[in-house]
Amino acid sequence: MVVAGRGARRKLSDSLREATVGELLAELGGLAPDSDEPGDIYGNGVVERLERRVAEVLGTEDAAFFPTGTMAQQIALRCWAARTGNPVVALHPMSHPERWEGGALSVVSGLRTVHPTGEPRQPTASEVAELPEPFGTLMLELPLRDAGFLLPTWEELSALVDAARDRDAVVHFDGARLWESTVHFGRSLPEIAALADSVYVSFYKSLGGLSGAALAGSASLVAESKVWRHRYGGQVFRQFPAALSALAGLERELPALPSYVAKARTVASALSSALAAAPEVPWFRVHPEVPHTHQFQVWLPYDADRLTEAGLRLAEETGTILFRRWSPDGPPGLAVTEIEVTRPGLTWTESDVATAVADFMSRL
Repeated sequence: MVVAGRGARRKLSDSLREATVGELLAELGGLAPDSDEPGDIYGNGVVERLERRVAEVLGTEDAAFFPTGTMAQQIALRCWAARTGNPVVALHPMSHPERWEGGALSVVSGLRTVHPTGEPRQPTASEVAELPEPFGTLMLELPLRDAGFLLPTWEELSALVDAARDRDAVVHFDGARLWESTVHFGRSLPEIAALADSVYVSFYKSLGGLSGAALAGSASLVAESKVWRHRYGGQVFRQFPAALSALAGLERELPALPSYVAKARTVASALSSALAAAPEVPWFRVHPEVPHTHQFQVWLPYDADRLTEAGLRLAEETGTILFRRWSPDGPPGLAVTEIEVTRPGLTWTESDVATAVADFMSRL
């Protein structure tokens, strides 16, 4: 699919897997506003410039650059555990630390987790309020990616934060994809970030950077996190490629994200109409029906490998990519894929979606 994606003429988004080293180097060469700027050393220079820019965009006192979001969040949560005196973190079982970090919160940081809910949705304020044991930190993944890139409403989010405060807990946002949440919430990034005590954001998700993340919050928390960043091995000698690409993403992609969200909603609606009209589809799900961000899920009652193969054939034979990889989920014969709409997808019409769906189904 990577090869097919590179050769495709029409697609809803570019894949992070498709770029070559040569292409990435060529793009990086045009990102430095001043080629005579001294190279960064252990987080100064362009890295500090990025940290100041993130704090400005999110409206926080300060921000720290991290090589990975996994490191940033583990450090944030262990800092809060020390400050609150409680090592228990309340979070969703489908959140990134629980699913994709190898149990690092407990193995590396000595923390313990509790779950307000096991349902594939955001927790409610009452579930947080009724947790049977004390917790020091409430971590909310915004959006909750594995459940379908789901966000609460602004009122629900505010109530969740209030419920945590009533439990004498602090609030941390896993905002890897927070950048695109402004449309759904109807609020600015500083307004969203102001609800939390700390916020993690990613630079390669949504913004298209090479790598890296930031932890934003109060000046004292950020200073403490930098001490732990060094202890965790995150004080990398030179990081200017990641920093420059992150700054470029904030400049180029961040302003475009609302248009991606709007187009994703058009695409989701067109997909629903086209799949409902397809005789080969006995059942389908576009989730959520109105996407909360520029990403959403599609479910079909077919084997995942069969669906992936059909998508590959569509790309090779027509130059169009509609779906990429599918994964099995639930009972046998049910598969799910993620749709992302970015700059390449802005030109798609409802008719384009309908044609692509018909061409895809003909290859099942």
